[in-house]
Amino acid sequence: MEAAAHMTGGNFRAPVLLPAGLTRSGSDFLFAFRAMAAPCEIRLETSDRTLAIAASQAAEAEARRIEAKFSRYRDDSIVGLINANGGEPVSVDAETAHLLNFAAQCFDVSDGRFDITSGVLRRIWKFDGSDRVPNRAQINATRRFIGWRKVKWEPPTITLPVGMEIDLGGLGKEYAVDRALAAIQEITKEPALVNFGGDLRVSGPRRRSKSWNVAIESVDSNGQLAGLLELNDGALATSGDSRRFLLKKGVRYGHILDPRTGRPVVGAPRSVTVAAATCIEAGMIATMAMLRGKHAERFLKSEGARAWCIR
Repeated sequence: MEAAAHMTGGNFRAPVLLPAGLTRSGSDFLFAFRAMAAPCEIRLETSDRTLAIAASQAAEAEARRIEAKFSRYRDDSIVGLINANGGEPVSVDAETAHLLNFAAQCFDVSDGRFDITSGVLRRIWKFDGSDRVPNRAQINATRRFIGWRKVKWEPPTITLPVGMEIDLGGLGKEYAVDRALAAIQEITKEPALVNFGGDLRVSGPRRRSKSWNVAIESVDSNGQLAGLLELNDGALATSGDSRRFLLKKGVRYGHILDPRTGRPVVGAPRSVTVAAATCIEAGMIATMAMLRGKHAERFLKSEGARAWCIR
């Protein structure tokens, strides 16, 4: 999932990736690093440098643990192991089973629109701004390897048909945000914010200004802001297609793909930002809204979601 929310104003500074390490920013300590192909930032409202170092290192360690465990790019990850054993059962640990159960629920409630087996579409769809759109034969050939219902999931054992893969990238970064904040809260109760590539969660209100100010980035390339939100608790996540697309004969193909058709979703907003109690929940609602295409706003209203759409 791509995210557009970033730090700005008195409480935030964005979207510049700061040098790795700890720095002082007003009443906060700011720790920046890079993981999961995204700039990551930890903010802690405290004057205790030692505490800030400990909390930031715990958050980074948790982010890197999750990336190593669930990355589809690593042969030694649990996802890599599952994908390499097509046709053979693989037993997973409780954390992996939790994510697979969550993914299965998302598949059901989205009527098959959210499908962790659809990552194979990246083989034919390269959203690099070019005009290379796959043909019907390529799409049909790839669709044979998509479909969560084809997977045998009997917790804690999963068996993929030969040629199929799973990809937890659609929920991994948001899950990492939640887990990183939990790691911080095991060390301190000081106000904290975890921001991984624009998907973020706060521990609660700030002591001084109460709200964390979060900017919603415009979908245009002019660096303008689309809006400013005040966040006292919970999380924000954004799904959008402003950076990854194809353009052919005047038609823009966004990178949000419908696994049921193997093609980009038609009529979706350029971005959807959702507020929820947890980052993984916010991310799933934002993604499901995008997958509804022109009915995104109707879906968000039916879910009672706090959301902001840009078309």
